[in-house]
Amino acid sequence: MNNEQKLLLKLLSKNFSILDSKELLTSSLQNNSSEQTFYRNDTGEIFIKFDDAQIFCDIFSFDTPMPTILNACEHNKPFLFTMDGDIIGYTTSTLLLSNLFTEHIKANIFFDTILNTIDESCTVIDENQNILYWTKGAEELFTLKERDVLGRPITDFFQAEHLEILNSLQKGTSIQHAQHQPREDLVVRINSNPVIWQDTIIGAVVSETNITNQIRLNNELYETSEKLFSLEEEVRKVKNADNPFTYIKGNSPTLKKTLERVKKAATTHANILINGESGVGKELFAKAIHTIREDDKAPFIAINCGAIPPGLFESEIFGYEKGAFSGADQKGKKGKVELAKGGTLFLDEIGEMPLDMQVKILRLLQEKKFYPVGGTKEIEVDFHVVAATNRDLMELIKEGKFREDLYYRLNVVNIKIPALRERISDIIELTHYFLYEISIKYNRPVHGISQDILQNLMNYSWPGNIRELKNVVERLVVFSDNGIIKSEDLPIELHAHAPSLTNNKKEESDSLKQYDSLPLNLQLQEYEKDILLKELHKAEGNKNTCAKNLGITRATLYNRLNKLGIK
Repeated sequence: MNNEQKLLLKLLSKNFSILDSKELLTSSLQNNSSEQTFYRNDTGEIFIKFDDAQIFCDIFSFDTPMPTILNACEHNKPFLFTMDGDIIGYTTSTLLLSNLFTEHIKANIFFDTILNTIDESCTVIDENQNILYWTKGAEELFTLKERDVLGRPITDFFQAEHLEILNSLQKGTSIQHAQHQPREDLVVRINSNPVIWQDTIIGAVVSETNITNQIRLNNELYETSEKLFSLEEEVRKVKNADNPFTYIKGNSPTLKKTLERVKKAATTHANILINGESGVGKELFAKAIHTIREDDKAPFIAINCGAIPPGLFESEIFGYEKGAFSGADQKGKKGKVELAKGGTLFLDEIGEMPLDMQVKILRLLQEKKFYPVGGTKEIEVDFHVVAATNRDLMELIKEGKFREDLYYRLNVVNIKIPALRERISDIIELTHYFLYEISIKYNRPVHGISQDILQNLMNYSWPGNIRELKNVVERLVVFSDNGIIKSEDLPIELHAHAPSLTNNKKEESDSLKQYDSLPLNLQLQEYEKDILLKELHKAEGNKNTCAKNLGITRATLYNRLNKLGIK
C-alpha cells in the first residue's frame, strides 16, 4: 500500500450499511443512527435517498489515482470504494475536502514538530529563493532569527556563490555529507536536495551541521600525531632494525609463506594490496614492507579510511590552504599525502573510502599530483602505496560501491594475511608474548599459564583474530591472583571450546604440564627446547635442514642449542 492509498484510507468513512431497495420504507422509519445508509436496486446500482430523490453513487477501486477521485468531486455525488470486491468505505465531495484539510493541518503539525526537534540547521526555500522554513538549529548556527528571515530571499543574508542550496534549486543537484564553507568563520557538513513536483523544481532543502570545532580538534590531533610520529621515529632509530618482522610473531608454515611473499613484494616499487580479516595485523605487515624498501628517515603515514568522517576526508587527505576558516592554522595544513612524500602512504580499510574520494585518489595515484582544499597550485609528490582491506572489493565493485579502475591500480601485488585459525600453532608463541607484554604494562608478574588453558585457546576459532587473542590474554592478566591465571577467567565463548584430547594429545599435554610450576621465562625455555628437539628429530639431526624448517639462520640455531644445553 503506497502513501496515497494510506491517505485515502484515512479519508474514507467506514460507518455505513447497504440495504436492498425493498427495505427502503422500513429502514427510513426505523434508522435514527448516524450511520449512512445506502440502497442497492435490482440492477445492482447503489444510491442514497435525499428527500424524495434517489442519488446514485460512483464506485471506485481503492487503487484509483487521487487526481481522478478529486475530479469526481465536481459531480457532487457520493462515491464508494472497493478492495478485493468488497466495499470498504465512502465519502462525499464535502466530506473528502474537509478530511483532506484536516490531514493537511495534522501533516503540517508533524512537519513543524520534526523541524523543531532536530538539532541540525535545516533551511527550505521556494522557487523564488524565498525562505519558507528556518529551524532553531539554523538560528543558532547563523545567528539569524526565524522572524527576520521568513519570506525573504536567502540571498539577502548570504552571498550567492556560498549557497549550495541554490545549486540544488537552479541545477537540480544533490549532495550528501559534503564539507562546505558558507562563511569565512564557519565550516559545515551539508546535505542538499531539490524539491521536485511533476518534473518541475519548486524549491530546495538543505541541512547543515557545524563541524568547525571538529576541524579545530582534528588539527590538534594532527599536531599531537605529528609529535608522536617523531617520537616513534626516534625509538625506531635506537631499536634493532635488522629484522623488519620483529613484531610479527609466529613460526607456522602458513605465516612463513606469507612473510616470504611480503619480502619479495617489498623489494619492488609496486603498489601492494593487503587482504585480511579484521584483527590479523595488516598494519604490521604494511610497516614491515615500508621498513624493507625505504630508508630510516622515510615517513610511514597511515590513513584509516573508515575512521575519517566523510565531510573531513578531503582536507585530511590533501590538506588545506591558509585562512580556510576562523581558528585554523594560518599557515594552512599539510595533508597525509604530502606528509608521505618520499615514504609510504598506507590506506587502511580502503573499502570504506567514499566513492567521490575514490576518483581523486585514483588521479593522485596516476599522476602523483594534487590540489589542497581551497588551493590553486598543484603539488607533486612521490610515495609508495600500500592499501589494506577486510572487505571483498570485487563484491563491492559489483554493488557499485568501489571503483574497478582504482581496484586494479592498487592490486598490482596482492598479499593475503592468514587468519589466526589458519595458523593455530602460532597461538602459543603469541600468548606468551602478550603475557609478558601485558604483565609488564600492569606490573602484575605472571608465573605461567596452564596447558589446559593453552589447549582451550588453540581450540577456539578466533573470529577477532590476534586482536581478540590479545584482549583475552589481557583479561586473564587483569583477573590473575598472585601470578596465577585461572581457566574460569576465560570469556564464556571460550569455555564452549574446552579441549577434548585424544590419547596422543593427552600424552603431549601431560609432558608439558610438568613445566607449570616454573617461572615464565623457564617455561618458555623448556617449550623452546621441546620444539627444537622435535625439529631436529624430524630433520634426522641435520642442523641445516632444521634451521630452514624453523625459518631461522644456522647461526641462530647453533646459538639457541648452546644456550639451552642441547648437544
